[in-house]
Amino acid sequence: MRQTDECFVRRTLDLARLGTDTAPPNPLVGALIVDSAGTVLGSGWHRGPGTPHAEVHAVAAARQGGCTDFAGTTLYVNLEPCCHTGRTPPCTDLILAAGIPRIGCGMTDPDSRVSGKGVDILRNAGRTVVVGVLERECRELNAPFVTFHEKGRPYFTLKTASSLDGKTATVTGESRWITGEASRESVHRLRSRQAAILTGIGTVLADDPLLTVRLNEAGGSPLRIVADTRLRLPAESRLVQTAREFPVLAACSRAILETDEGKKNGQALEQAGVTVLPLPEKDGRVDLVELARVLAQCGIDRVLIEAGESLAWSFLESGLVDRMRMYLAPQFLGGREAPSLFRGGVQTLDRRITLEGITLFR
Repeated sequence: MRQTDECFVRRTLDLARLGTDTAPPNPLVGALIVDSAGTVLGSGWHRGPGTPHAEVHAVAAARQGGCTDFAGTTLYVNLEPCCHTGRTPPCTDLILAAGIPRIGCGMTDPDSRVSGKGVDILRNAGRTVVVGVLERECRELNAPFVTFHEKGRPYFTLKTASSLDGKTATVTGESRWITGEASRESVHRLRSRQAAILTGIGTVLADDPLLTVRLNEAGGSPLRIVADTRLRLPAESRLVQTAREFPVLAACSRAILETDEGKKNGQALEQAGVTVLPLPEKDGRVDLVELARVLAQCGIDRVLIEAGESLAWSFLESGLVDRMRMYLAPQFLGGREAPSLFRGGVQTLDRRITLEGITLFR
């Protein structure tokens, strides 16, 4: 590995981030073509599904800049070049056809269709391939993509909003609004980057949320999921009333659908456009691990959890939460009976849940 490899792969990460709002569910990828003197000849980043990959943009940019011979160049990319035909041709074919002799790659692709095969093709063709340049940073950038392919489940982000003393409402239940307009706008941007938003039936009954994305530039709203073990989702709720416009999935206990009331409620919800998903129970609620598995089978790769204190804690306890986004208002609400971030809790300190990689924003 050359000393300059890290410098240029870091620049591909900056390029890749330009696709944050458009590339998913595809990974964020940036690419650079650099000559032997360290001059960048071309660069590119992946815009989204069905569009050219970053490597294609980089090669095209280099050619537009007058490069006719790629001898002595290095292609830098934060993710292993693909080697399969999907909506676009394999990038390995492009690299070989262009005659690029050296490739600096941040990480292997966790997608089983690639996963080292792209590197092998290039090496077998006589190319020099360096893998693992800034690997930790590359994996972090595409954490949802990595989690989806390596763990077979969505990447879960738990969002909370509270006062500094951890209260989500007053003792009378008033909660709108604890945080300010800037925080709410941030939440909608966060929602726009998800494949699904998940809440619990308790939140629906208490707040009647809509769970859509209210940003002018947003292209649509994610799937809305309700963890509703007993299938109590009201027909008059805003979620059900808008189900034909913005999809809703109600995850319920398989056993509840075997009762007369459950069958009746399920049929009514389905007639209103809601998808009813029966699941096994665990600890008195739908099995969250099984829910995660089924969502992944449906292609759901990123889920934002906006839930009350009970469901939020259950997700933490299950080990499914990959990331937390905590909005803290500079105020105290107090009150022993006021709702808090989490219900439940650990019995001993050795079972405490510890956060890593904390970043603060104001």
